[in-house]
Amino acid sequence: FADDEARAAGGPGFIIRELLDAGLAHEDVNTVLGHGLRAHCKEPFLGEDGKTIWRDTPAQSGDETVLRPASNPFSPNGGMVLVQGNLGRAVMKISAVKHDYHVIEAPAITFDSQEDFMGAYKAGQLNRDFVAVVRFQGPRANGMPELHALTPALSNLQDAGFKVAMVTDGRMSGASGKVPAAIHVSPEILAGGPLGLVREGDIIRVDATTGSLEALVPGDVWASRSMATADLTKSHIGMGRELFAMFRTHSSPAEEGAATFPLPSLIDTTVPLHDGLQTDEVQPGSDEDYLFRTQK
Repeated sequence: FADDEARAAGGPGFIIRELLDAGLAHEDVNTVLGHGLRAHCKEPFLGEDGKTIWRDTPAQSGDETVLRPASNPFSPNGGMVLVQGNLGRAVMKISAVKHDYHVIEAPAITFDSQEDFMGAYKAGQLNRDFVAVVRFQGPRANGMPELHALTPALSNLQDAGFKVAMVTDGRMSGASGKVPAAIHVSPEILAGGPLGLVREGDIIRVDATTGSLEALVPGDVWASRSMATADLTKSHIGMGRELFAMFRTHSSPAEEGAATFPLPSLIDTTVPLHDGLQTDEVQPGSDEDYLFRTQK
């Protein structure tokens, strides 16, 4: 639905009030309107004197096809699920995926780039049931690019009657649409992730109902495999990509934010700095603090 339809049905104030009343949001926070999230349950209007007045948002949804109360949700669960197994940990957005596609079990087809996938699609090689394993797309491999360009092709194959899904250590911004996609797989291959052990034809099970992400391969066979490799030169060199080598090399895993510099909670405060200071003696934001973080 468009933003204006959501606003007409009750808008952000309606949503926030429903979440607060259902105990699904914390009220005790600071916001641009001051302390307390409930201040956002009101809407501003222009009064006759030209001054802003605030009114409570409507008690009822203006259109329950757009917004529903917490007592009558569209689904008993949220639109995101965590899936994990011998392929690692990933997230799936299932809010737009039909229930019939919440479980996909099909042979793997491996791709080392978006271009490889699109080349196979255009050549008519993907007219079958399969799970697309799009790997070497993590933060250390090539900066974790957006993969939404693959969604139309996968949607077309689904519409043609094939059972398809995608498993990737790459990123999607919510554009997976109606196709089941286990994304942000962590750890990625360059961090020793098991996507590098997948071989063409392996049966992959993506199960959003049980939270399972598995390659159905015998354990002894799985343990005997070597890690796949790929030539990533094209994504590392040219058009200034060399400037980002440091960020790729030192990136944390996707599920830790794909950050180049460590979060304060991850810093070991017992490690001495170059000049003998301890980290608890360093002022946040100082040159010493920055030096420590980058060296650590």
